[in-house]
Amino acid sequence: MAKLDLQLVHVASGRLLAEKLEKPRTFVGRGIGLMFRRALPAGQGMLIDPCNGIHMLCMRFPIDAVFLDRLDRVKRVYRRVPPWYGVVWIVWGAHKVVELPAGSLDGLELPVGEQLEFARPLS
Repeated sequence: MAKLDLQLVHVASGRLLAEKLEKPRTFVGRGIGLMFRRALPAGQGMLIDPCNGIHMLCMRFPIDAVFLDRLDRVKRVYRRVPPWYGVVWIVWGAHKVVELPAGSLDGLELPVGEQLEFARPLS
């Protein structure tokens, strides 16, 4: 699992959605994702790229999931997906997903086409 020096920002509001992202490097790593972990700390997330569907099998906590196209525009948002929910089948046009702690998107509208941006933190 690679720790990325990237943040996820909602362009229109400037709201920081994730301070630190992880990105699995292999097919197996993408399949395992957040399974078997006890929690995902606030401010952190996982970027799975490429990806257009997820499962919640063997998950211990709920997540918010944002599916993005190749230009980092919102294709679909799933809020508070419960553990063991099953499968989020193919999201057409999605190329990647960002998984965040449940509630990370509270108070934020994310309609289809809304722009997100991966940015390097200011040092």
